[in-house]
Amino acid sequence: MGFLPIGGTSLAMAAGTPALAIANPNIAFYYGAHPPVDELQAFDDVVIDPATATPPDAQSTPHTAWLARIDLRTQTDNSAQTPAAYVSQTVTPLWNRGYRGFLLDDGAPLDQNDRPDDGWLAGLVQAIHAQYPQARVMLRNHLGLAAHIADQLSAVMVDSLYRRYDLLGGFFADVPAAERAEALQRIGALRRSGASLAVVAVDYCARDDRACRRDAANRLEHDGLTPFVTDPSFATVGIGRIEVMPRKILVVQTPEQGEPLDLTAGVRDIAMPLNYLGYDIQYADANQALPHDIDSDRYAGIVVAIDRTVDNPDAWRRWLLGRIRAGVRVAVLGQFGFPIDQEAARALGLEVVPGAAPPDVAPHIVDKAPMMGFEILPPPDIRDALGVRVGAQGKPLLRLKAGSYVYDMAGMLPWGGYTLDPYGIATLGGIQQERWAIQPIDFFEQALALPEMPVPDVTTENGRRLLFVHVDGDGFASRTEFPGPAYGGQALYDQIFTKFPIPMTLSVIEGEVGPTGLYPKISPTLESIAREIFALPNVEIGSHTYSHPFNLEMIDPKTGARITGKVKKEWGGDSAFSLDIPHYKFNLNREIQGSIDYIDRRLAPPGKHVVVLQWPGDAAPPAIAVRRAYAAGVLNINGGDTVITKTNNSWTDIAPYGVSKGPQPDDFQVYAADMDENVYTGDWTGPFYGFTRVLETYALTDRPIRFKAIDIYYHFYSGTKLASLRALRQVYESTLKQAVLPIYTTEYIKRVLDWRRVAVAREGNRWLVRSGANLRELRWPLGHGVPDLKTATGVSGYLPGPGGLYIHMGGDQASFSIAPRGAGDIPYIAEAAGFVRHYRRDARAMSFDFGGYYKPFVSFADANGCRVTVDGKAVAAPVRNGVLRVDVAGRAAQQVTYHSLKVNCE
Repeated sequence: MGFLPIGGTSLAMAAGTPALAIANPNIAFYYGAHPPVDELQAFDDVVIDPATATPPDAQSTPHTAWLARIDLRTQTDNSAQTPAAYVSQTVTPLWNRGYRGFLLDDGAPLDQNDRPDDGWLAGLVQAIHAQYPQARVMLRNHLGLAAHIADQLSAVMVDSLYRRYDLLGGFFADVPAAERAEALQRIGALRRSGASLAVVAVDYCARDDRACRRDAANRLEHDGLTPFVTDPSFATVGIGRIEVMPRKILVVQTPEQGEPLDLTAGVRDIAMPLNYLGYDIQYADANQALPHDIDSDRYAGIVVAIDRTVDNPDAWRRWLLGRIRAGVRVAVLGQFGFPIDQEAARALGLEVVPGAAPPDVAPHIVDKAPMMGFEILPPPDIRDALGVRVGAQGKPLLRLKAGSYVYDMAGMLPWGGYTLDPYGIATLGGIQQERWAIQPIDFFEQALALPEMPVPDVTTENGRRLLFVHVDGDGFASRTEFPGPAYGGQALYDQIFTKFPIPMTLSVIEGEVGPTGLYPKISPTLESIAREIFALPNVEIGSHTYSHPFNLEMIDPKTGARITGKVKKEWGGDSAFSLDIPHYKFNLNREIQGSIDYIDRRLAPPGKHVVVLQWPGDAAPPAIAVRRAYAAGVLNINGGDTVITKTNNSWTDIAPYGVSKGPQPDDFQVYAADMDENVYTGDWTGPFYGFTRVLETYALTDRPIRFKAIDIYYHFYSGTKLASLRALRQVYESTLKQAVLPIYTTEYIKRVLDWRRVAVAREGNRWLVRSGANLRELRWPLGHGVPDLKTATGVSGYLPGPGGLYIHMGGDQASFSIAPRGAGDIPYIAEAAGFVRHYRRDARAMSFDFGGYYKPFVSFADANGCRVTVDGKAVAAPVRNGVLRVDVAGRAAQQVTYHSLKVNCE
């Protein structure tokens, strides 16, 4: 049985990217139908099959060229078609789609004694250049021909230097050492001939064998080649000089029929600590079809959060054990979801405890790991015992004993870890609260073996905690209860919006303000107030829909129509689905696009328009509603319920950054960072000064760990009472005394959306991060070193803060290694109340554009001997204890005013 060559490739750059390749690029190959763009964008060039995949928009991956595969193996008779005709038929359509280079693959194996004068293939290269002189052309194997036409090629891809895969037999075989040595000799001769060709070596490992990929990539790099190691079908995020860190985690749970995803434990409790660790969450239902492509190249692990019976436990067990066998780490929180018999126990490295648990003997704790009993430690109850112990290869986290019956309610094993009810999330029914019985960050880090890596951060920028403001439109038509302005909106304009010159995002409900809504007689007055508010330079405009649906979960996820039937009592009983607007029948497009059009047409000043939809009511829209918001050209926010306070002090009350309602990027709902005043005022029954308690939430989500940005989130009805207005002023004044960086709500949303897609990769002892257009901050463990600024690119500075070292990026990509301590003689940005753009460093000199909305300044550390110019003018800024601070002009407006800063140090 012969060994067949695998795959085929073509290089081609997507539209909008430069025609010339960078020197010695990192190249990946992926031929599957749905390339994992988020992970692959860590590479400079990515080869895809244009027959099954389409490259993403160049703006979303500005540092990656997406290359097309041309498979010449269909060209069996070279005389049947001239090279020029082949270019016209095959190459030109790819060129018109934006590709600017081509790898030609006729299936020739590396050991083929190819002729330097291979006429048809050489003619094809010449024909491509004749038609498209700027095209990059690359060959697969064909080393003899490559040497002959080296001046017409950009690179050569060789494959199977160490392993071949037998397509018919389905097995790998090692390449004989003599054959490999001969190939390396030919590659060396090609290089010595003076050809400046990059040589990319592709090798193969099983899809689930990450260790094999690492080892093979190291061997190829040791041979002096640019490596890429993947599976035989080219459907894996392989390893080259760089290894991409997977940043997705799948949470599998069992929601009740009709239960909104937002209310499940996977979203409500589990996602937040995983977000903090840097991981984007996807969700699956163990009672539905489970995904088949959950592999360790893209997923850092699986979290099982099952809290009720699985319909088909055998199918669920097969799926989960299959993922474990494939090398995917698993953390079980609550229950496994299938019986742990002897067979399942062996597969999981567990031991079934012989005999039965004694019902009349109270169990007690024998051994407890430090992570157990984090916020609460429920008393042992023999009825909770599953009857398993951790085997010899594992480590118990919570061992209990009842008489001679010894069992483990939590443990770590080679495949991951588990903690069983009630030692994961414990419910306190009497006070309707929850507590973590296990320290979730420690548990997930250990169970999923999460690597230490730079974590993209949406709470901070340039060392300052992000602050944004958004106001829902509820109560815009409500009258004030004190002398002065007639309506709450006017009171807020007078006492808040114009008094605190920071970015704010304000919305209205068309059904309250507009002429077709509830109050047509006072609509002209309300519209006038809205126009005055929206005209403020520090205000961006949002919509809070047309009729303010109270129960977005009652929208049909397929059609977008209202589901008739009972609604939640807390939203007004059986009849109240939304505001009772005469003659109005719910229509999702009217709620979203219609309300946006109304505000843009009647309320927004010239040059402004609606930029965000602020979800109303339960803020639990189905995917169809989220998609329609994006289709309307706006971002979206609300939901999440972050309400941690001193009297409800649990991490279970800190929501994640958002929730993915489906598989597409436009299915993602961004949550409010903190909850609104309604929560702190007894659902607006009092005390009406209660919003001051949100300061507790801000503090508890900042120290000892910074989980959240600050979100001053409230409604227009806060302008109707003196107590609530005083509370608002106190919140603003207290917050602005802190080390914050005010931004617009949409700027926060864009950071969250970028956060989901950030690529983090390791290259030896260096880190490569590509963060997108908006996100500029990374977090690194405190005490584990700092970026080596002497060798870093794209790093503007760093500052210790709550929970980590905050590393500032000067652009949308950075490369750095970690040193034990700072260099001490290289100035850097320690802190900045503004945005750094176009950052450049040259030894002890820096230049960049800088601006901000509220009291912008930048502080430089290790700045002895430094001089600063702002817009070309020298600034007198004394250095104190090695720190130099420069203040610049700035104000809250729709566009930041940037200043050119240059720092030169002796």
